[in-house]
Amino acid sequence: MTSRRQLLQQASAGFGYLAFAGMASGEGRMASHFPALAKRVIFLCMRGGPSHMETFDPKPELTRRHGEPGRNKGTKMLGSRWKFAKHGQSGIDIVELFPELARQADKLCVLRGMHTDNENHPQALQQLHTGSFQFVRPSMGSWTVYGLGSENESLPGFISINPLTALGGLSYYSSAFLPASTSATLLGNANQPGAKLQLGNITNSRLDNVAQRQQLDLLQAMNRDLLAQTGDPRVEGIISSYELAFRMQGELPRVMDLSSESKATLQLYGADKSPTETFGRQCLLARRFAEAGVRFIEISHMEWDLHGSLQSGMTRNCSQIDKPIAGLLHDLDQRGLLEDTLVLWGGEFGRTPDDATQDGRGHNNKGYSMWMAGGGVKAGHIHGATDDLGIEAIDGKVHIHDLHATMLHLLGLDHERLTFRYGGRDFRLTDVKGKVVKEILA
Repeated sequence: MTSRRQLLQQASAGFGYLAFAGMASGEGRMASHFPALAKRVIFLCMRGGPSHMETFDPKPELTRRHGEPGRNKGTKMLGSRWKFAKHGQSGIDIVELFPELARQADKLCVLRGMHTDNENHPQALQQLHTGSFQFVRPSMGSWTVYGLGSENESLPGFISINPLTALGGLSYYSSAFLPASTSATLLGNANQPGAKLQLGNITNSRLDNVAQRQQLDLLQAMNRDLLAQTGDPRVEGIISSYELAFRMQGELPRVMDLSSESKATLQLYGADKSPTETFGRQCLLARRFAEAGVRFIEISHMEWDLHGSLQSGMTRNCSQIDKPIAGLLHDLDQRGLLEDTLVLWGGEFGRTPDDATQDGRGHNNKGYSMWMAGGGVKAGHIHGATDDLGIEAIDGKVHIHDLHATMLHLLGLDHERLTFRYGGRDFRLTDVKGKVVKEILA
Protein backbone atom coordinates (compact mmCIF):
# COMPACT_ATOMS: atom_id res chain seq x y z
CA MET A 1 0.00 0.00 0.00
CA THR A 2 1.32 3.43 -0.96
CA SER A 3 2.05 5.61 2.06
CA ARG A 4 1.02 9.24 2.46
CA ARG A 5 4.70 10.27 2.21
CA GLN A 6 5.14 8.33 -1.05
CA LEU A 7 2.01 9.91 -2.53
CA LEU A 8 3.31 13.34 -1.60
CA GLN A 9 6.70 12.65 -3.21
CA GLN A 10 5.06 11.35 -6.40
CA ALA A 11 2.74 14.33 -6.61
CA SER A 12 5.57 16.79 -6.06
CA ALA A 13 7.62 15.12 -8.77
CA GLY A 14 4.71 15.19 -11.17
CA PHE A 15 3.90 18.86 -10.74
CA GLY A 16 7.14 20.36 -9.46
CA TYR A 17 8.63 21.57 -12.76
CA LEU A 18 5.52 23.38 -13.87
CA ALA A 19 4.96 24.98 -10.52
CA PHE A 20 8.44 26.37 -10.09
CA ALA A 21 8.64 27.39 -13.74
CA GLY A 22 6.53 30.34 -12.66
CA MET A 23 2.91 29.82 -13.63
CA ALA A 24 0.72 32.86 -13.28
CA SER A 25 -2.64 32.61 -11.61
CA GLY A 26 -5.74 33.18 -13.68
CA GLU A 27 -7.34 35.05 -10.81
CA GLY A 28 -7.50 38.82 -11.27
CA ARG A 29 -5.51 40.84 -8.76
CA MET A 30 -7.36 44.13 -8.83
CA ALA A 31 -9.59 46.27 -11.01
CA SER A 32 -7.88 48.69 -13.38
CA HIS A 33 -7.51 52.24 -12.10
CA PHE A 34 -9.27 53.72 -15.14
CA PRO A 35 -10.64 52.51 -18.49
CA ALA A 36 -7.90 50.67 -20.37
CA LEU A 37 -7.00 51.19 -24.01
CA ALA A 38 -5.00 47.93 -24.13
CA LYS A 39 -5.79 44.55 -22.61
CA ARG A 40 -2.48 42.85 -23.28
CA VAL A 41 1.12 43.42 -24.40
CA ILE A 42 3.32 41.69 -26.97
CA PHE A 43 6.94 42.75 -26.46
CA LEU A 44 9.35 42.00 -29.31
CA CYS A 45 12.72 42.21 -27.52
CA MET A 46 15.75 42.68 -29.76
CA ARG A 47 18.62 41.57 -27.53
CA GLY A 48 21.88 43.43 -28.13
CA GLY A 49 20.74 46.93 -29.07
CA PRO A 50 19.57 47.48 -32.67
CA SER A 51 21.17 50.42 -34.44
CA HIS A 52 18.65 53.26 -34.66
CA MET A 53 20.49 54.84 -37.61
CA GLU A 54 20.02 51.56 -39.52
CA THR A 55 16.33 51.09 -38.69
CA PHE A 56 14.01 54.04 -37.90
CA ASP A 57 16.18 57.16 -37.47
CA PRO A 58 17.92 58.27 -40.70
CA LYS A 59 21.01 60.45 -40.30
CA PRO A 60 21.95 62.19 -43.58
CA GLU A 61 24.52 64.34 -41.74
CA LEU A 62 26.25 61.21 -40.50
CA THR A 63 26.29 59.85 -44.04
CA ARG A 64 27.78 63.13 -45.28
CA ARG A 65 30.53 62.89 -42.66
CA HIS A 66 31.30 59.24 -43.37
CA GLY A 67 35.02 58.54 -42.92
CA GLU A 68 35.78 61.68 -40.90
CA PRO A 69 37.55 61.29 -37.53
CA GLY A 70 35.22 60.01 -34.83
CA ARG A 71 34.74 61.21 -31.29
CA ASN A 72 37.32 58.83 -29.88
CA LYS A 73 40.89 58.16 -31.00
CA GLY A 74 41.11 55.56 -33.73
CA THR A 75 37.46 55.76 -34.74
CA LYS A 76 35.80 57.17 -37.85
CA MET A 77 32.30 58.33 -38.57
CA LEU A 78 30.22 55.57 -40.13
CA GLY A 79 27.28 56.48 -42.34
CA SER A 80 24.55 53.92 -42.93
CA ARG A 81 25.03 51.61 -45.91
CA TRP A 82 21.28 51.38 -46.47
CA LYS A 83 18.76 53.84 -47.82
CA PHE A 84 15.71 55.16 -46.01
CA ALA A 85 12.36 56.06 -47.56
CA LYS A 86 9.11 57.51 -46.25
CA HIS A 87 6.23 55.05 -46.15
CA GLY A 88 2.46 55.16 -45.79
CA GLN A 89 0.29 58.22 -45.55
CA SER A 90 2.19 59.13 -42.38
CA GLY A 91 5.55 59.25 -44.18
CA ILE A 92 7.44 57.37 -41.48
CA ASP A 93 11.11 56.80 -42.36
CA ILE A 94 11.99 53.11 -42.51
CA VAL A 95 15.20 51.53 -43.75
CA GLU A 96 15.14 49.42 -46.91
CA LEU A 97 16.00 46.34 -44.85
CA PHE A 98 12.34 46.28 -43.69
CA PRO A 99 10.28 46.16 -46.93
CA GLU A 100 7.40 44.18 -45.37
CA LEU A 101 7.24 46.21 -42.17
CA ALA A 102 7.28 49.38 -44.28
CA ARG A 103 3.82 48.38 -45.57
CA GLN A 104 2.60 48.60 -41.96
CA ALA A 105 4.11 52.08 -41.39
CA ASP A 106 0.77 53.71 -40.65
CA LYS A 107 0.32 51.40 -37.66
CA LEU A 108 3.60 52.42 -36.01
CA CYS A 109 4.33 54.99 -33.32
CA VAL A 110 8.10 55.46 -33.45
CA LEU A 111 9.87 56.74 -30.33
CA ARG A 112 13.13 58.31 -31.50
CA GLY A 113 14.06 59.96 -28.19
CA MET A 114 14.58 56.86 -26.06
CA HIS A 115 17.35 56.86 -23.45
CA THR A 116 18.36 54.71 -20.49
CA ASP A 117 20.91 54.73 -17.66
CA ASN A 118 23.48 52.05 -18.50
CA GLU A 119 25.38 51.01 -21.62
CA ASN A 120 26.24 47.45 -20.54
CA HIS A 121 23.99 44.69 -21.86
CA PRO A 122 23.04 42.86 -18.63
CA GLN A 123 22.28 46.03 -16.69
CA ALA A 124 20.46 47.75 -19.55
CA LEU A 125 18.38 44.64 -20.26
CA GLN A 126 17.52 44.36 -16.60
CA GLN A 127 16.39 47.99 -16.49
CA LEU A 128 14.38 47.51 -19.68
CA HIS A 129 12.56 44.59 -18.10
CA THR A 130 12.34 45.61 -14.44
CA GLY A 131 13.01 49.34 -14.18
CA SER A 132 16.21 48.79 -12.16
CA PHE A 133 19.74 47.72 -13.09
CA GLN A 134 21.04 47.71 -9.52
CA PHE A 135 18.64 45.37 -7.75
CA VAL A 136 16.48 42.35 -8.52
CA ARG A 137 13.00 43.71 -9.12
CA PRO A 138 9.81 42.28 -10.62
CA SER A 139 9.54 42.14 -14.40
CA MET A 140 7.16 44.49 -16.19
CA GLY A 141 5.25 41.36 -17.24
CA SER A 142 4.93 40.36 -13.59
CA TRP A 143 3.68 43.82 -12.63
CA THR A 144 1.10 43.61 -15.42
CA VAL A 145 -0.19 40.24 -14.25
CA TYR A 146 -0.11 41.37 -10.62
CA GLY A 147 -2.28 44.34 -11.53
CA LEU A 148 -4.70 42.71 -13.95
CA GLY A 149 -4.42 38.93 -13.63
CA SER A 150 -4.86 36.67 -16.65
CA GLU A 151 -7.88 36.51 -18.95
CA ASN A 152 -7.62 32.71 -19.15
CA GLU A 153 -7.56 30.59 -15.98
CA SER A 154 -5.99 27.69 -17.87
CA LEU A 155 -2.99 29.60 -19.22
CA PRO A 156 -0.21 31.64 -17.63
CA GLY A 157 -0.61 35.39 -17.53
CA PHE A 158 3.02 36.00 -18.57
CA ILE A 159 4.85 33.96 -21.21
CA SER A 160 8.37 34.51 -22.55
CA ILE A 161 9.21 32.81 -25.86
CA ASN A 162 12.90 32.22 -26.57
CA PRO A 163 13.92 33.91 -23.30
CA LEU A 164 17.31 35.42 -22.54
CA THR A 165 18.78 32.93 -20.07
CA ALA A 166 22.46 33.95 -20.17
CA LEU A 167 24.11 36.84 -18.29
CA GLY A 168 21.53 36.85 -15.51
CA GLY A 169 18.64 36.71 -17.95
CA LEU A 170 16.31 34.73 -15.69
CA SER A 171 15.98 37.82 -13.47
CA TYR A 172 14.40 39.67 -16.39
CA TYR A 173 11.28 37.49 -16.05
CA SER A 174 11.24 37.06 -12.29
CA SER A 175 8.41 38.07 -9.97
CA ALA A 176 11.03 38.99 -7.30
CA PHE A 177 8.99 40.03 -4.24
CA LEU A 178 5.64 39.90 -6.06
CA PRO A 179 3.62 36.67 -5.73
CA ALA A 180 5.50 33.79 -7.36
CA SER A 181 2.52 33.12 -9.59
CA THR A 182 3.28 36.29 -11.60
CA SER A 183 6.66 35.06 -12.89
CA ALA A 184 7.01 34.25 -16.57
CA THR A 185 6.52 30.82 -18.03
CA LEU A 186 9.59 30.26 -20.23
CA LEU A 187 9.20 28.56 -23.62
CA GLY A 188 12.25 27.39 -25.55
CA ASN A 189 15.65 28.95 -25.92
CA ALA A 190 17.79 30.64 -28.55
CA ASN A 191 18.99 27.35 -30.06
CA GLN A 192 15.58 25.69 -30.36
CA PRO A 193 13.85 25.62 -33.79
CA GLY A 194 10.39 27.13 -33.80
CA ALA A 195 8.78 23.87 -34.87
CA LYS A 196 10.07 22.17 -31.69
CA LEU A 197 9.07 24.91 -29.26
CA GLN A 198 7.31 23.40 -26.26
CA LEU A 199 7.08 23.47 -22.48
CA GLY A 200 8.83 20.60 -20.74
CA ASN A 201 6.91 18.06 -18.65
CA ILE A 202 3.51 19.25 -19.87
CA THR A 203 2.27 15.64 -20.02
CA ASN A 204 2.39 12.78 -17.52
CA SER A 205 3.14 9.41 -19.09
CA ARG A 206 2.49 7.47 -15.86
CA LEU A 207 -0.85 8.75 -14.63
CA ASP A 208 -4.16 9.74 -16.19
CA ASN A 209 -6.03 12.93 -15.25
CA VAL A 210 -8.11 11.22 -12.54
CA ALA A 211 -5.07 9.85 -10.73
CA GLN A 212 -3.22 13.16 -11.08
CA ARG A 213 -6.20 14.99 -9.61
CA GLN A 214 -6.22 12.67 -6.60
CA GLN A 215 -2.52 13.22 -6.00
CA LEU A 216 -2.88 16.95 -6.42
CA ASP A 217 -5.80 17.09 -3.96
CA LEU A 218 -3.62 15.41 -1.36
CA LEU A 219 -0.69 17.72 -2.02
CA GLN A 220 -2.86 20.84 -1.98
CA ALA A 221 -4.48 19.83 1.30
CA MET A 222 -1.04 19.66 2.88
CA ASN A 223 -0.04 22.96 1.25
CA ARG A 224 -3.15 24.66 2.61
CA ASP A 225 -2.35 23.33 6.08
CA LEU A 226 1.14 24.80 5.77
CA LEU A 227 -0.29 28.10 4.54
CA ALA A 228 -2.63 28.29 7.52
CA GLN A 229 0.28 27.70 9.87
CA THR A 230 2.80 30.09 8.29
CA GLY A 231 0.87 32.62 6.20
CA ASP A 232 3.80 32.44 3.75
CA PRO A 233 2.71 33.98 0.42
CA ARG A 234 5.16 31.70 -1.41
CA VAL A 235 3.02 28.72 -0.39
CA GLU A 236 -0.05 30.48 -1.76
CA GLY A 237 1.82 31.00 -5.04
CA ILE A 238 2.73 27.30 -5.18
CA ILE A 239 -0.88 26.29 -4.59
CA SER A 240 -2.12 28.41 -7.48
CA SER A 241 0.81 27.29 -9.64
CA TYR A 242 0.00 23.62 -9.14
CA GLU A 243 -3.63 24.20 -10.03
CA LEU A 244 -2.73 26.11 -13.17
CA ALA A 245 -0.18 23.47 -14.14
CA PHE A 246 -2.92 20.83 -13.97
CA ARG A 247 -5.30 22.87 -16.13
CA MET A 248 -2.55 23.75 -18.60
CA GLN A 249 -2.03 20.11 -19.55
CA GLY A 250 -5.14 20.32 -21.69
CA GLU A 251 -5.08 23.95 -22.78
CA LEU A 252 -1.47 24.83 -23.58
CA PRO A 253 -0.77 22.07 -26.15
CA ARG A 254 -3.94 23.07 -28.00
CA VAL A 255 -2.96 26.74 -28.17
CA MET A 256 0.59 25.88 -29.25
CA ASP A 257 -0.56 23.50 -32.01
CA LEU A 258 -0.13 25.41 -35.27
CA SER A 259 -1.55 22.60 -37.44
CA SER A 260 -4.94 24.31 -37.43
CA GLU A 261 -3.51 27.44 -39.06
CA SER A 262 -4.04 27.83 -42.80
CA LYS A 263 -1.26 27.74 -45.36
CA ALA A 264 -1.98 31.41 -46.10
CA THR A 265 -1.48 32.34 -42.44
CA LEU A 266 1.80 30.45 -42.20
CA GLN A 267 2.98 32.26 -45.32
CA LEU A 268 1.84 35.61 -43.91
CA TYR A 269 4.17 35.15 -40.93
CA GLY A 270 6.95 33.53 -42.95
CA ALA A 271 6.46 30.51 -40.69
CA ASP A 272 6.68 28.10 -43.61
CA LYS A 273 10.33 28.48 -44.63
CA SER A 274 13.69 29.96 -43.67
CA PRO A 275 15.05 32.47 -42.86
CA THR A 276 11.80 33.57 -41.23
CA GLU A 277 10.45 30.23 -40.01
CA THR A 278 11.65 30.33 -36.40
CA PHE A 279 10.72 33.93 -35.61
CA GLY A 280 7.57 33.62 -37.75
CA ARG A 281 6.32 30.69 -35.68
CA GLN A 282 7.10 32.58 -32.49
CA CYS A 283 5.11 35.60 -33.69
CA LEU A 284 2.23 33.35 -34.69
CA LEU A 285 2.31 31.76 -31.23
CA ALA A 286 2.21 35.26 -29.73
CA ARG A 287 -0.98 35.99 -31.65
CA ARG A 288 -2.52 32.70 -30.50
CA PHE A 289 -1.55 33.39 -26.88
CA ALA A 290 -3.00 36.90 -27.11
CA GLU A 291 -6.19 35.52 -28.63
CA ALA A 292 -6.42 32.96 -25.83
CA GLY A 293 -6.14 35.56 -23.08
CA VAL A 294 -2.47 35.67 -22.06
CA ARG A 295 -1.82 39.10 -20.60
CA PHE A 296 1.89 39.65 -21.39
CA ILE A 297 3.85 37.87 -24.13
CA GLU A 298 7.52 38.46 -24.86
CA ILE A 299 9.55 37.16 -27.80
CA SER A 300 13.32 37.59 -27.91
CA HIS A 301 15.52 37.85 -30.98
CA MET A 302 19.26 37.65 -30.39
CA GLU A 303 22.54 38.88 -31.86
CA TRP A 304 21.97 42.63 -32.38
CA ASP A 305 25.28 43.47 -30.66
CA LEU A 306 27.03 44.24 -33.94
CA HIS A 307 30.49 45.60 -33.16
CA GLY A 308 32.39 44.21 -36.12
CA SER A 309 29.82 42.66 -38.45
CA LEU A 310 27.26 45.37 -38.98
CA GLN A 311 26.62 44.76 -42.66
CA SER A 312 26.16 41.01 -42.49
CA GLY A 313 24.46 41.10 -39.08
CA MET A 314 21.86 43.72 -39.96
CA THR A 315 21.09 41.96 -43.24
CA ARG A 316 20.65 38.61 -41.45
CA ASN A 317 18.62 39.92 -38.52
CA CYS A 318 16.26 42.09 -40.53
CA SER A 319 15.60 39.30 -43.02
CA GLN A 320 14.60 37.04 -40.11
CA ILE A 321 12.17 39.43 -38.39
CA ASP A 322 10.76 41.69 -41.14
CA LYS A 323 8.05 39.46 -42.55
CA PRO A 324 7.04 37.87 -39.22
CA ILE A 325 6.50 41.23 -37.51
CA ALA A 326 4.62 42.67 -40.49
CA GLY A 327 2.49 39.53 -40.53
CA LEU A 328 1.79 39.82 -36.81
CA LEU A 329 0.63 43.44 -37.10
CA HIS A 330 -1.55 42.66 -40.12
CA ASP A 331 -3.04 39.54 -38.54
CA LEU A 332 -3.80 41.25 -35.22
CA ASP A 333 -5.45 44.08 -37.14
CA GLN A 334 -7.63 41.89 -39.36
CA ARG A 335 -8.80 39.90 -36.34
CA GLY A 336 -9.74 43.04 -34.39
CA LEU A 337 -7.03 42.40 -31.80
CA LEU A 338 -4.61 45.22 -32.57
CA GLU A 339 -6.85 47.92 -31.14
CA ASP A 340 -6.51 46.44 -27.63
CA THR A 341 -3.09 44.77 -27.98
CA LEU A 342 -0.04 46.93 -27.36
CA VAL A 343 2.89 45.76 -29.49
CA LEU A 344 6.31 47.04 -28.37
CA TRP A 345 9.56 46.60 -30.37
CA GLY A 346 13.11 47.45 -29.36
CA GLY A 347 16.26 46.58 -27.47
CA GLU A 348 18.11 47.72 -24.39
CA PHE A 349 19.89 50.67 -26.06
CA GLY A 350 21.13 51.98 -29.42
CA ARG A 351 24.48 52.33 -31.17
CA THR A 352 27.20 54.92 -31.75
CA PRO A 353 27.82 56.89 -34.98
CA ASP A 354 31.54 56.11 -35.07
CA ASP A 355 33.59 52.94 -35.09
CA ALA A 356 37.17 51.72 -35.41
CA THR A 357 36.41 48.82 -37.77
CA GLN A 358 34.06 50.74 -40.11
CA ASP A 359 31.77 47.71 -39.94
CA GLY A 360 30.26 47.98 -36.49
CA ARG A 361 28.90 50.31 -33.83
CA GLY A 362 29.46 50.64 -30.09
CA HIS A 363 26.90 50.86 -27.30
CA ASN A 364 24.84 54.03 -26.89
CA ASN A 365 22.34 54.47 -24.08
CA LYS A 366 21.85 58.23 -24.60
CA GLY A 367 19.66 58.06 -27.69
CA TYR A 368 17.91 55.31 -29.66
CA SER A 369 14.59 54.18 -31.13
CA MET A 370 11.77 51.88 -30.16
CA TRP A 371 8.24 51.65 -31.55
CA MET A 372 4.75 50.82 -30.36
CA ALA A 373 1.66 49.82 -32.29
CA GLY A 374 -2.01 49.32 -31.42
CA GLY A 375 -3.28 49.41 -27.85
CA GLY A 376 -4.20 53.08 -27.75
CA VAL A 377 -1.10 54.77 -29.18
CA LYS A 378 -1.09 57.19 -32.10
CA ALA A 379 -0.73 55.33 -35.39
CA GLY A 380 1.58 56.65 -38.07
CA HIS A 381 3.36 58.93 -35.62
CA ILE A 382 6.97 59.88 -34.83
CA HIS A 383 7.79 61.18 -31.36
CA GLY A 384 11.14 62.65 -30.35
CA ALA A 385 14.51 62.97 -32.04
CA THR A 386 18.23 62.45 -31.58
CA ASP A 387 20.87 64.94 -32.69
CA ASP A 388 22.19 65.02 -36.28
CA LEU A 389 24.65 62.20 -35.59
CA GLY A 390 22.32 60.05 -33.49
CA ILE A 391 24.39 60.41 -30.34
CA GLU A 392 21.84 61.75 -27.87
CA ALA A 393 18.09 62.26 -27.54
CA ILE A 394 17.38 65.98 -27.76
CA ASP A 395 13.61 66.20 -28.23
CA GLY A 396 10.64 64.19 -26.99
CA LYS A 397 12.92 62.32 -24.62
CA VAL A 398 11.48 59.07 -23.24
CA HIS A 399 13.31 57.33 -20.41
CA ILE A 400 12.69 53.64 -19.66
CA HIS A 401 10.68 54.73 -16.59
CA ASP A 402 8.50 56.85 -18.90
CA LEU A 403 8.04 53.90 -21.25
CA HIS A 404 6.90 51.71 -18.35
CA ALA A 405 4.59 54.40 -17.00
CA THR A 406 3.00 54.81 -20.44
CA MET A 407 2.61 51.06 -20.96
CA LEU A 408 0.84 50.68 -17.61
CA HIS A 409 -1.35 53.70 -18.37
CA LEU A 410 -2.49 52.11 -21.62
CA LEU A 411 -3.39 49.00 -19.62
CA GLY A 412 -5.53 51.10 -17.30
CA LEU A 413 -3.01 51.12 -14.44
CA ASP A 414 -1.61 54.18 -12.68
CA HIS A 415 2.11 53.50 -12.28
CA GLU A 416 2.18 55.52 -9.04
CA ARG A 417 -0.67 53.49 -7.52
CA LEU A 418 0.37 50.02 -8.68
CA THR A 419 2.57 49.24 -5.67
CA PHE A 420 3.61 46.34 -3.48
CA ARG A 421 4.68 46.66 0.15
CA TYR A 422 8.07 45.01 0.68
CA GLY A 423 10.88 45.60 3.15
CA GLY A 424 9.08 48.50 4.78
CA ARG A 425 8.35 50.53 1.65
CA ASP A 426 5.97 50.60 -1.29
CA PHE A 427 7.71 49.52 -4.49
CA ARG A 428 6.54 50.12 -8.04
CA LEU A 429 7.82 49.38 -11.57
CA THR A 430 8.87 53.00 -12.11
CA ASP A 431 10.56 53.38 -8.69
CA VAL A 432 10.10 57.08 -7.82
CA LYS A 433 10.25 58.37 -11.39
CA GLY A 434 8.47 58.07 -14.68
CA LYS A 435 5.78 60.06 -16.46
CA VAL A 436 3.16 59.06 -18.98
CA VAL A 437 4.08 60.21 -22.50
CA LYS A 438 0.70 61.76 -23.25
CA GLU A 439 1.84 63.02 -26.66
CA ILE A 440 1.68 59.48 -28.09
CA LEU A 441 -1.75 58.53 -26.75
CA ALA A 442 -4.46 58.19 -29.36
